[in-house]
Amino acid sequence: MFFKQLATTDSSLSYFFGCGGLGKAVAVDVVAGDETWFIEQAAQAGVTITHVIDTHVHADHLSGGRSLAQMSGARYCLHESARGFVRFDFEALRDRQVIVAGNVTVEVLHTPGHTVDSMCLLVTDRRRGEAPWFVLTGDTLFVGAIGRPDLAGREREMANILYDTLHDKLLTLPDAIEIYPGHQAGSVCGAGLSGKPSSTLAFEKRWNAALSQPREAFVDALLAQIPPRPHAMDRIVAQNIAA
Repeated sequence: MFFKQLATTDSSLSYFFGCGGLGKAVAVDVVAGDETWFIEQAAQAGVTITHVIDTHVHADHLSGGRSLAQMSGARYCLHESARGFVRFDFEALRDRQVIVAGNVTVEVLHTPGHTVDSMCLLVTDRRRGEAPWFVLTGDTLFVGAIGRPDLAGREREMANILYDTLHDKLLTLPDAIEIYPGHQAGSVCGAGLSGKPSSTLAFEKRWNAALSQPREAFVDALLAQIPPRPHAMDRIVAQNIAA
């Protein structure tokens, strides 16, 4: 298995990984302008990009996911709940669906809260073992922080949904799971993000205060620290969902 993390604009983190032996690769949360990097990395590794996935419709940067999919002939994927507002065709992913990229598998976890369509991607290298190795958490769980719940305009409702997502989906994973988020320090997608671009679930359980709070305290604390809305958010979202 190969794995690459790309630190890009607006404190975003993108990912490129797959199976070099069988020549299959997946690109996740591609930022517009970075498409050529993924094409070059695929050529260097001798792999074909089969899936391009956005963990949700982004509000802080323009996605390069669709254009990379067109350039590479890959499938462009969002969670199926995005059908309610996205104005173009995409491959709709379902909760617990498994994507196979050679010896690498990707299990889709629907994790709403930051947005209704948010997903996390649980990745296993089957040549290494049957247990999952890491999870790409998008903007649901960051290192030292969690995603903001207000982008849909229903802050308290979404904060409660995010609490359920964290406790029902992510905190039930093995403690040894590595965590790779969609943003790091400097992003407005959450408050108090670390500059460290990865962690483990065990470390976050120990030091990420939001993960140990009861529901009411969690919701109140989350709503009290919502950052300013992303610059040009309405324009960015409109472009990311446009046909």
